[in-house]
Amino acid sequence: MKAIVHDTYGSSDVLELRDIDKPSAGEGDVLVRVHAAAVDAGVWHLMTGLPYLLRLMGYGLRAPKVRVRGREVAGRVEAVGAGVTRFRPGDEVFGICEGSFAEYASAPEDRFVPKPANLTLEQAAAVPMSALTALQALRDVGRVQPGQKVLIIGAAGGVGTFAVQLAKAFGAEVTGVCSTTKTDLVRSIGADDVIDYTREDVTDGTRHYDLVVDTAGNRPLSRLRRALAPRGTLVIVGGEGGGRWFGGTDRVLRAVMLSPFVRHKLRGLVSVERHEDLQTLRELIEAGKVAPVVDATYPLSEAPEAIRYLQGGNARGKVVITV
Repeated sequence: MKAIVHDTYGSSDVLELRDIDKPSAGEGDVLVRVHAAAVDAGVWHLMTGLPYLLRLMGYGLRAPKVRVRGREVAGRVEAVGAGVTRFRPGDEVFGICEGSFAEYASAPEDRFVPKPANLTLEQAAAVPMSALTALQALRDVGRVQPGQKVLIIGAAGGVGTFAVQLAKAFGAEVTGVCSTTKTDLVRSIGADDVIDYTREDVTDGTRHYDLVVDTAGNRPLSRLRRALAPRGTLVIVGGEGGGRWFGGTDRVLRAVMLSPFVRHKLRGLVSVERHEDLQTLRELIEAGKVAPVVDATYPLSEAPEAIRYLQGGNARGKVVITV
């Protein structure tokens, strides 16, 4: 089968379209014929091996342990292992696996759920990681409540577009922060107010929110706290900058250490890939409360270009690779 492979860390130039062995379905696994896969920020980090902390976490010190990139996937079940009870060949599914930038991918059955009936496979591929991250940031870490004022920083990104919609579904009053060219998009997905960060500083201390979700930003912790209500909660989702060793994770570490000494609740998110959360997302999508925003699609052979486009910061929502 064809797959996007890299044997060393580096820029997108290390990615190559190659023929490799087709995976098989183990006893509890589902083998999926990939129709589409999405690009998320984690793809770039795992491709480059940066920050170095990732390598120490088991992804490979000198070379990547998993050679095929991609984790979000949608497609049709090709085969199932003997212990699989939820699916059968031909079912359309979406979920999370290792190596989705390929013609076939395999993972345990609890990493998949049936594709929402009102989405195409391309749209479904844009959901799993980003929507799951937004769900857990708001519901589990931020503990969002109806009527709260919620600020989503990075509201036009992959996680941000889901966070805006989910916060509205939970009954919050939502303000989104994005660049000038993306304000219409953020308003169209339900934000009550939109702030153009090139014209206004949302952390100037004049506005305060019960919950602030910062999606892969680089604002200093001290400035983010200015946007919080006296007992507000900050949830940091990822981060950029911060050097080659720790990247943006240093903000999370500082937030966790500071939180016990201030009135604000300062949190970082470590998302967990739970089957029940994928099912929750499917139900919200089929109920019309959440919909993926797909900016652009690229064929498998152009996966390096898709990653460069996302990393350039111009994407509105998700970037999808079709197979």
